[in-house]
Amino acid sequence: MKAGAATGCHQLPERSFFFRQYQFPVCARCCGVLVGESLAIITAAKKVTIRPEISLLAAETMFLDWFMQNTGKLESTNARRFVSGILGGFGCWSLEIAAVKRILKHNK
Repeated sequence: MKAGAATGCHQLPERSFFFRQYQFPVCARCCGVLVGESLAIITAAKKVTIRPEISLLAAETMFLDWFMQNTGKLESTNARRFVSGILGGFGCWSLEIAAVKRILKHNK
């Protein structure tokens, strides 16, 4: 749980997954973000190019889910938090990886 808290996750039990009565160290959305970031790294390692528009749209999906919940327009579920976290993590890291690649290419 200390590792999850170190990431900045709120670790609210009602927004977290449990396995055999043990709470995950990060919430459902943060779990999704970690999965999405991992997928972005794997995608980049396989030299698959993701268009920035797609990455931005994926990242915006997570923001939209959070915004709708935060404003009280629509209560999110752990499944929705997880999926939007995957999209958000993938989108943000895809953009970051593309930016780093562009900087490194430019500096050669």
